[in-house]
Amino acid sequence: MRRLFWLATGLSLGAWLARKLSRAIERLTPGSMVHRLSGSVGELAESVGSFGGDVRAAMRAREAELRAGAGLDGAGDGDKARTGGARR
Repeated sequence: MRRLFWLATGLSLGAWLARKLSRAIERLTPGSMVHRLSGSVGELAESVGSFGGDVRAAMRAREAELRAGAGLDGAGDGDKARTGGARR
């Protein structure tokens, strides 16, 4: 009876280990790694694009704030301010 128990235990552990190893090997195949890597690269590109959009929006807001503070937000005042005022 004791031998039968250990035989069943060994077979069960062997089957479990074989499944775990086959899954690990499958994850390490080139096709699987490319698939996972392409998903990660896509997420990274999306994050970088989102970050760039946030930076551009903040840049526009800060530029508008600076222009308003410097008085450069008027319609005709921009040329005078750029050239240093009216010169005669």
